[in-house]
Amino acid sequence: MSDENQHLDLLTDGLLRIEIELRQLGVWQAEPPPQEAFQSTQPFCLDTMEFPQWLQFVFLERMKVLVEHNHPLPSASGIAPMAEEHFRGRPESGQGLVKALEEMDRLLTRS
Repeated sequence: MSDENQHLDLLTDGLLRIEIELRQLGVWQAEPPPQEAFQSTQPFCLDTMEFPQWLQFVFLERMKVLVEHNHPLPSASGIAPMAEEHFRGRPESGQGLVKALEEMDRLLTRS
């Protein structure tokens, strides 16, 4: 297996792990937010979505399309600090999700 294929496998595994963590936290949603929520110009759609919604409906969906169609991947990522900020002061720690996002950041920055 080539390094590129192995890296892609790690990325797809990482995307699945993020989905699993969102589900375990109980924040996975069956229905997307209203279409207007996707029109945000703020990073992470902060003004129109909760961070887990952005992860599910924007980040994961875009990454799946990029991977499936063999499009270039982002060359840098810094999502884990946003997750840490989101979970600060909340009853759920989100540590599993933060760790999954740290790994995704590392994999994307390596691309």
